Amino acid sequence: MSNERPITAHFRADKAPLTLEEYQSFGGYQALRKALSGMQPKEVTKSVLDSGLAGRGGAGFPAGRKWGFVDVSDEYAGPRYLVANADETEPGAFKDRFIMEGNPHALLEGMMLASYAIKARTVYLFIRAEYARTADIMRRAIAEAERAGYLGTRILGSGFDLDLHLHVSAGRYICGEGSAMLNALEGERPTPRNKPPHQTSSGLWSKPTVVNNVETLAYVPTIVENGAQWFKGLGLSGEGGVKIYTVSGRVQRPGAWELPMGTTIEELVEDHAGGMRIGLLPRAALPGGGSTAFVSAAHFRTRMDDASLRAAGSRLGTGTLILLDDQTCPIGMLRNLEHFYAQESCGWCTPCWQGLHWVEEALAAIEEGRGVPEDLEILRWHVDRLRPDHTFCDLAPGAMEPLESGLELFREDFLQHIEQRGCPWKRGA
Repeated sequence: MSNERPITAHFRADKAPLTLEEYQSFGGYQALRKALSGMQPKEVTKSVLDSGLAGRGGAGFPAGRKWGFVDVSDEYAGPRYLVANADETEPGAFKDRFIMEGNPHALLEGMMLASYAIKARTVYLFIRAEYARTADIMRRAIAEAERAGYLGTRILGSGFDLDLHLHVSAGRYICGEGSAMLNALEGERPTPRNKPPHQTSSGLWSKPTVVNNVETLAYVPTIVENGAQWFKGLGLSGEGGVKIYTVSGRVQRPGAWELPMGTTIEELVEDHAGGMRIGLLPRAALPGGGSTAFVSAAHFRTRMDDASLRAAGSRLGTGTLILLDDQTCPIGMLRNLEHFYAQESCGWCTPCWQGLHWVEEALAAIEEGRGVPEDLEILRWHVDRLRPDHTFCDLAPGAMEPLESGLELFREDFLQHIEQRGCPWKRGA
């Protein structure tokens, strides 16, 4: 799998998932053979660490570094777990579904390699309930892998055993938060856990656990097979590698593309998504998904990597680019986002479950013509209070990122809504 698009290069034209036979025909499961026949678990971890592969679920924590926190010494005799997080519930996000429905065995082989690296013998794929077709595809791929001897006992004649379980979520956004997801797996209410202890020392059933995103794990086979430096060299920036970027909004061709890390917003929109629909101009974008800050169209030449986007005032997040055009009300877009976050609050901490509903109500008042200037102060007050470490998890702070940037970037729109007693777009302005 030495192609510059290791996950998507062999996607089928009819959009059917790759079978095991097809995956093997271009080198699939060779990385697993290589690891089991000639690499120690710590060597696999070092290869991933040296590649610079960062978590693709939004936080961007180095995958190899996370694996390295797990005690793999012979002194620890208890179980260890790996969990692949496919609870892809944030607005605009669909890259993990794109991977699983196109190349399910890339994820499975990545899960196997990660499990070998941390000496886990049990692995779970936690998938959102609405992904019914995706879950069926993964079930078939798991069955294929089991029949071929890639799962079970003494895999490929080695001493490595692995059981893989598919768990379909009850369907809540909070399950995208690692510790809440672990609670759900244990049959408990999905609420975030206090930290410390961290999951790598006390996770699922209080045992060492690694939680990784689908995209993160899907890149592991190509790193193990081709080497860390090869993967790093695929990128256009210091962060290296390739990534699945997605574009949604009123563009000509919404979709997902596997591109070098550091591809610009402008290239994504113009070259891959076909530009804006006729008669529309880009105004701003959420570059990393619904919980990242807006960047204006003036920043569209910014590279889609974490360092560049942080310099522009936002984050890479999941690489989920959501476009705002010049004919769409930014206040309505913000209200829609905050409605989602308010609805999906798990209710575990007061700042989140109360604060997000206050935010939604203030935005509704402004959009519907009931807004007053003091509502802007209410919104700013929440931005200041719902900061990291003020809530149990990052759901509420993430919800504040588009709001904080929107209050600055769309200030005139807010004032116009208040002064004109409603949304000018709804009046045809």
